[in-house]
Order: sequence, then C-alpha cells, then structure tokens
Amino acid sequence: MTLRLLKTLQHWFVAGSASPTADTTNRDGVEWARIVPFALMHLVCLSVIWVGVSFVAVAVAAGLYFLRMFAVTGFYHRYFAHRSFKTSRAGQFVFAVLGASAVQRGPIWWAAHHRHHHAHSDKDSDVHSPLHRGFIWSHMGWFLSKRYFVADMSQVRDLTRFPELRLLDRFDILVPVGLAVVVFVLGIVLERIAPGLGTTRWQMLVWGFFISTVVCYHATYSINSFAHRFGSQRFDTGDDSRNNLWLALLTLGEGWHNNHHRYPASARQGFFWWEIDITYYLLRGLAALGIVSDLRPVPLKIRAMRARP
Repeated sequence: MTLRLLKTLQHWFVAGSASPTADTTNRDGVEWARIVPFALMHLVCLSVIWVGVSFVAVAVAAGLYFLRMFAVTGFYHRYFAHRSFKTSRAGQFVFAVLGASAVQRGPIWWAAHHRHHHAHSDKDSDVHSPLHRGFIWSHMGWFLSKRYFVADMSQVRDLTRFPELRLLDRFDILVPVGLAVVVFVLGIVLERIAPGLGTTRWQMLVWGFFISTVVCYHATYSINSFAHRFGSQRFDTGDDSRNNLWLALLTLGEGWHNNHHRYPASARQGFFWWEIDITYYLLRGLAALGIVSDLRPVPLKIRAMRARP
C-alpha cells in the first residue's frame, strides 16, 4: 500500500511528458493523482473565510494573475504553440518558467496538446471540443483524464530538442511550489516590517497564490469552452471558434478566438484596432526592448476577408 502511494506521488511530481505511454484505451478514465491536487487548490480558496483580506494581498493576487496570464497567452500559446515571434534561448527559458508558475503543466506538454487542437478543431478527435464531449470536458475534464496526461511528442519536435525545456516539463510542479513559498515568505516579512498593513502570511498564500491561480485556471480554460460556444464568427474556419470581447478582456486578448483560428501564426489576435489585445501590446513593448523580435503580423488579405458577417 505504501509503495503504491509513493508511486502515485512520484507520478504527480514527475510529469514525464516525454514518455510515449499515453493511455489511449480509456478515454474517460480519471487521473486521480491530478484530480485530488486540482480539487484541493479550489478548496483552499475557501479558507479566505478565516484568513481574511487586505489590500496588499488582493493586489499581489491581481498582479500575479496578470503576469502569469501574460506568460500563458504570450509565451505558452503564441510563442511555444505557434512560434509567432522569436526570442533568445535564455528568454525562452525564463518565460517558460513564468508560464509553468501558472500550474498548467510544462510548455512542451501545453504546446503539444494545443497544436493537436488546431489540427482537429471541433472534430471528434479534438482534445477539448465542447461540441462532441460536452462543456465540462472541454473546460477541464480532458486534462484530468488518463488519456491526455501525456502529450504526443511528435507534435513538438522543435521544442523537445531543448534539454532545459524537457527538464522543466518533467519537473514542472516545482515552479509553482517555489512561487507559493516565495509568496508565503513575503507575507512573513510584511507581518514583521509593516504590521500596519494588516497583511498576514496566510492571506498572502491564499490570495496571492491559490485564488490567483484558480482564477487564472478558469480564465484560460474558458477559451476551450466558452470561446467555442458564445460570441460571433467573422471567418468561416470550419469549426465553432468565436470572437468574444469579454473573454478577450479577461484573458488579455485570447477571446478573439475566431480570428486566431483563421490565422494562428500571427502574434496578434485582435486583428483590428478596436479589438483589444493586451498580450499583443505587451509583446510590442518587449520587442521595443529587444527581448523578442519578428512579431508575425496579420496579412492584409486575411483581414480583408469577411466570410461571415
């Protein structure tokens, strides 16, 4: 019994996304080593009833939400999954670590599943289509299943050649654990040097890490689920992807999902000036600083196409 528990814990802490042993025989089989921690992340948020709230704790939560959402949208998605701009090898690793702090697995695993989604969007073989397997499956059920615990590495050979990315993918859980420790220690420091703020170590941990992470979770997942159900379609992309302003605001620009499915290679998802795309604005800022380069634009012929009103 003890050995079995240790193997389960090892399975959770060591992701092993480079392994080819994905479970393709049991589509609906659950991966309890992932479901239990995922559920606990949500339950811990309820402890806000006891730890209370302070301005500093909420500000840290908002700041970490914004930073990690940008890391997911700008780098996990637009860089690792679609290679829509360039950066140095060091920059690639730094932003991969920031993305891993959002507790959404490693960059290789994330990119592999997302590329599969684009190759089979809203078809029966889509990883997370709400059309064929339901809303809950598309929102979060798919990554809690045994079948998708491991990614198809043939989709991401351009990424697996970097040993540091493979290492990060394998031990991705260590990054958010480290972030939680840093946030907690910051709370201890604030307790001692600025007690007048009314901020405690437990507030910082619950708000700064757990609540911020859970909100970031569901904002990201909403593009899989809500953005294939609610909104408008400018382009006939052969799937049910939609443009949704509210999702774009929540996810720093990812809500222009029908645009994105029409031309995934672009670093910009808000194709027109009135389509707010905060991630793109930030990438432009990083480009001005020389941190990233060669942001792929939207071709004029694509923007001129209006297949659907």
